[in-house]
Amino acid sequence: MRISAKSKYGLASMLYMAQNSAANSYITVQTLSDKLNISRIYLEQVFALLKRADLVVSAKGSQGGYQLSKRADKISVYDILYATESALFEETTVEGYDELRIENTLRKAVFDKLDENIEKLLEGIKLQDLLSELEKETGEEGYAYQI
Repeated sequence: MRISAKSKYGLASMLYMAQNSAANSYITVQTLSDKLNISRIYLEQVFALLKRADLVVSAKGSQGGYQLSKRADKISVYDILYATESALFEETTVEGYDELRIENTLRKAVFDKLDENIEKLLEGIKLQDLLSELEKETGEEGYAYQI
């Protein structure tokens, strides 16, 4: 599976926000851009998608920015990837073999099962799980994200 930069940036940003969230504090796109070394303009596009999916909330003003809309244990990797790149989860199709019933067989025996298992796996990985893994990796010191 090939994950786009947009989805990787969405995951990294959400993980950074989970790691650095304080009660009622907001993180600006500029802060995320600086800390993760990601284009601010590109992050703004990513956050428009995350906001549309109700994964983050925003506030305007000098103390504004973004924060997670739910606790990290309530947001899955699937939620983030679906918000940033829903085409990853479009139903797999096989075309051109109808007369031989190959298309239907491939869809039922392979592609439907693959789609279901990928979705189930990604729904089972929560942002909190990533945060716990990050804390093991970094000793809670933080991290730099590079693609």
